[in-house]
Amino acid sequence: MKIGFIGAGKVGCSLGKYFCEHNLDVIGYYSKNPESAIHAAEFTDTMYFKDIESIIEASDTLFLTVPDGAIKDVWDYIQNLSFKNKIICHCSGSLSSAVFSKIDIHQSYGYSIHPLFAISDKLNSYKNLSGAFFTLEGSKECLQKMQTLIRSLGNTVQVISSENKHLYHSAAVFVSNFMVALTQIGIDLMVKCGFDENDALLSLKPLIVENIQNIVKQGTVESLTGPVERYDLETITNHLNSLSEKERQLYILLSEELLSIAKKKNPDRNYDELKIMLGE
Repeated sequence: MKIGFIGAGKVGCSLGKYFCEHNLDVIGYYSKNPESAIHAAEFTDTMYFKDIESIIEASDTLFLTVPDGAIKDVWDYIQNLSFKNKIICHCSGSLSSAVFSKIDIHQSYGYSIHPLFAISDKLNSYKNLSGAFFTLEGSKECLQKMQTLIRSLGNTVQVISSENKHLYHSAAVFVSNFMVALTQIGIDLMVKCGFDENDALLSLKPLIVENIQNIVKQGTVESLTGPVERYDLETITNHLNSLSEKERQLYILLSEELLSIAKKKNPDRNYDELKIMLGE
C-alpha cells in the first residue's frame, strides 16, 4: 500500500510520521502551501509533490488531511480526474465517507478514519498516537483491509455507521472540548475568590487529574463523589445562590446528569427532594 497525503498540517504530519515509524509505505505530501508539504516530506523522509495529479498517480491510498471545510472541495477536484481502484480517506471526526460522492463511478472506495485523540503538536503528537482509539466508516469492499491496516499499528479500531458519525463526534466534544470549558469556569470562579489564573489552575489540577484517572480506571459510577452523590441539599443550595444565572443553569443541567449517576451508585437512596429542587 502506497500512502499519499494531501494536506500537511498537524494531522497529516502526525499520521504520516506515525505510519512511517510503523514501516508503512508513505510516499509523500502535496499541499496548496508548498512550504508545508516540503516540511512534512522532510519530517517524514518522504517526497514532496508539486500537484495533486502526481500524488494521485503515485499512490493507491490517499489521506485528505485538510480542514473539514476543504474536504469536499478537494474531492470535487479529484473526482474530475482520471483514476481507478484508489482508497480515499479523510480524518474528520464529524464528516462521514458520504462526502466522497459518486466515488463508486471511479471504482474506488471512500473512508473516514478518525483517531480519537487531540492532535495538537505538528512535530510531537505522533509520539503518543499508539494510545489512540480509531474509528472507521466507509465502503464495505475494503473495510476489512483498512481495519487490518490500523490494527497493524497496534491500535484498537471500531467500525461505526455513517448515520452515527455526528453522534460519535458529539461524544468526543463532551469529554474533550466541554471539559476545557468546565475547567475555565472553575478557574473563573477561583479568580473571583482571589486566586490569579495560574494559581487557580494549579490548585484545581489534582482534582482534574485524579478524577480523570478514576473514571478511566473504574468508570463514572464508582468515581462519583460530591454533594449530589451525598444528597447534600444545603451545600447545593448554597452553591446555586452563589452563582451567576449562566453558571447556575449549567450547574443545574450537569447536576441532573450527576443525579442519574448517583442513583446507580446508591440505588437505595431517595433523591426525590433533590430532583424537585433542581427542577425548580
